[in-house]
Amino acid sequence: MLGVVHNITAATRLLDVIGLVAGDARVLVEFTVPGSSAFTEGTEAFLATRGIRVRPWTSARSDGYHLAIIASLGGDLGTISANRLILPHGMGYNKYLPRETGKQGNRETGKQGNRETGKQGNRETGAEFGFEPRWLVAGGELIPHALVLSHVEQRTRLAAACPEAVGVSVVGGDPVLDRLRASVPLRPVYRRALGVEDGQRLVVLSSTWGSASLLGTGIDLVRRFARLPLDEYRVVTALHPNIAAWHGEWQLRNWLRECSRAGITLLPQPDDWQAAVVAADVVVGDQGSVTFYSAALDRPVLLAVAPLHTVTPASPIGRFLRRAPLLDDAKDLAKQLDDVITTYDPTDLADLTALATSAPDESAALLRSCFYNLMDLSEPPYPAEVRAVSCPDRLTRDVEAQLVQTELTGLTVAVTRFPALLDAHKGLPPNTHLVVSTREPLRRYLELAEIILVPDAADATEVLRGLPGCALAAGPVSEHEWLVVTRDGNEVYVTGLDDASASVVHAWLTAHGSLVDLPCRLSVRHGNRLVTAEFKTPTSSAARG
Repeated sequence: MLGVVHNITAATRLLDVIGLVAGDARVLVEFTVPGSSAFTEGTEAFLATRGIRVRPWTSARSDGYHLAIIASLGGDLGTISANRLILPHGMGYNKYLPRETGKQGNRETGKQGNRETGKQGNRETGAEFGFEPRWLVAGGELIPHALVLSHVEQRTRLAAACPEAVGVSVVGGDPVLDRLRASVPLRPVYRRALGVEDGQRLVVLSSTWGSASLLGTGIDLVRRFARLPLDEYRVVTALHPNIAAWHGEWQLRNWLRECSRAGITLLPQPDDWQAAVVAADVVVGDQGSVTFYSAALDRPVLLAVAPLHTVTPASPIGRFLRRAPLLDDAKDLAKQLDDVITTYDPTDLADLTALATSAPDESAALLRSCFYNLMDLSEPPYPAEVRAVSCPDRLTRDVEAQLVQTELTGLTVAVTRFPALLDAHKGLPPNTHLVVSTREPLRRYLELAEIILVPDAADATEVLRGLPGCALAAGPVSEHEWLVVTRDGNEVYVTGLDDASASVVHAWLTAHGSLVDLPCRLSVRHGNRLVTAEFKTPTSSAARG
């Protein structure tokens, strides 16, 4: 068997399905990269990190395999000496492919919250990717011996675009959606791996590639999410691999560097989006498959952009873009997120999301049967199983500069933390102070900070001495205890709290002027959590508090 890998996106889909036969000792699986995609960059390295050797395209296509599985189109696929099976690498067949590709990153196009009507169906902008004869026919002969559809509705559109291919079409369901559905019981595991704490809401930003995508319309939208309260929201971004393939990982990470420092995490692996969607409280996306998969999994969704001209009007995603709720630039972001999380009704879109697959939970069996038929082999005696999606490596969130608001009421301190980004120069709001860690701080932040966080409490006093404008320094003493040091040399040991320890001490000092009457215990509310923090000073009395 030959896996034909055009790009990283196609590779992830192939690896979703080739496992159905890879364990059979009768089957040798090899891979090749045609090099015909504009987004080939990084594909061989991606395969190499998974222990996959790549055969040269020129020899692999003529070596006489029993079956070639292809998850994208383009190149001389008709020259492959094998039974050729083509399956979609996203949610069915929906998009027009522009004749000029590779214009990702255009910052002047689109506007969040806008349904761009464009020129739907205009063949001057491109053909329906996957169904037009130019993708399926070469030299008067059909390229695929089997064309996998995820839903029977696609056969109608295929008949209109390329009727000669209808006879080789096979309804095989959607293996990715089946895996997502199988993974739902593991949602708490994925949330923990993604760094979601108790009481936080996980927001997944998803962008496909191209100038009309969420990211293609500009970084400003992502910056907007970087201003959400840190204790209430965890934000991760799932970006289409084509973006990095075109611009390069280095450029992409530099464009997003400020947002990353503000606590937005770029998912490191191309398929981490699957666990993120299962774990999500809300997905904010565009015309990409991830947004539709999220809705099909009954996750609340918001469209940041809805470029109708990029998709087939009659396709599920084309219809989805016209009906899914839109993000509004002019309205408060946190309120919109909270509203859609609490009021979203999946049944409103159920007629559309049902079009993702006409064989729910059956894709593994259907595809394996098709593979073995084309290889003229009997199927193994064991059933074709659906695997839950992989759990991401544990992700952390390091926000080096935070604007912290505190409010002391009796023996309760409310703490609200925001990423500082580059806004500290505008002046601090009332009851707000700047907390800066020693991880790559900007000089300006060091000069403005009222609290400095060090990785080891042993350095707190000395670092504070070098920052005359800073009031407090703090660092961990152990896993469960922090030391807060004041400029006049007082020390407070805090348990039951994280790096917000210094902000709580700061709130007490602001209200009372000294630590003399600091209680042994205070209730601390941050985000949706209420915890009890315990304080110990050299003059602490067990009778206080």
